[in-house]
Amino acid sequence: MRILVIEDDEALGASLTWGLQAEGYAVQLAGDGTEGLWQATEHDFDAIILDVMLPGLDGFQICSRLRSAGNWTPILMLSAMDADLDQAEGLDLGADDYLTKPFAYPVLLAHLRSLLRRGAPPRPALLQAGDLTLDPATRAVHRAGTPISLTAGETKVLEYLLRADGRAVPKTELLEHCWDAASQADPAVVEVRIHHLRRKIDAPFQSRTVETVRGSGYRIDPHRP
Repeated sequence: MRILVIEDDEALGASLTWGLQAEGYAVQLAGDGTEGLWQATEHDFDAIILDVMLPGLDGFQICSRLRSAGNWTPILMLSAMDADLDQAEGLDLGADDYLTKPFAYPVLLAHLRSLLRRGAPPRPALLQAGDLTLDPATRAVHRAGTPISLTAGETKVLEYLLRADGRAVPKTELLEHCWDAASQADPAVVEVRIHHLRRKIDAPFQSRTVETVRGSGYRIDPHRP
């Protein structure tokens, strides 16, 4: 396994390099943000250990640029900033895990092993089924190049169905993931929302995207023409 460590603290960087090599990892160390981003984009790694406070580019910028470029290498972010908002920002920018300093070395190894078990599944920036697209970052929906205005609730259902990658999703699962947990909504509300969704994304184009699978739920074929 090949690990990129981006850390400007020389002592910590050397310690991480030594420790990870002792565990059998091949380690590349970058001492600033600019070099780290270059290494991450020019070479393949199985995971990146990324400090936040770096000279040049900070860890948030590096993470954001890698994800924007479609680089899904698992990222474990390290920082002395332990505020909830800092951790939330790192995870929202695409980091897979966040560990605050100081940390126990066995804990870092456990986090790293967890990341490596998960791997780097492709997470496309744009969800698509035929001529229908949804940008999860901006919530923009288009069909055949035409913008479509959806409510927040309709967008949640559409995104969940697109991410299901062709699997039929039961109404109860849509309720669990697309409605407020405290709403105690009836499964019938799913039918109503699907109806509204179809009126906007299907009816004007005279082609059905959201399929009803009898006894199973709803699905969107990701390979539809």
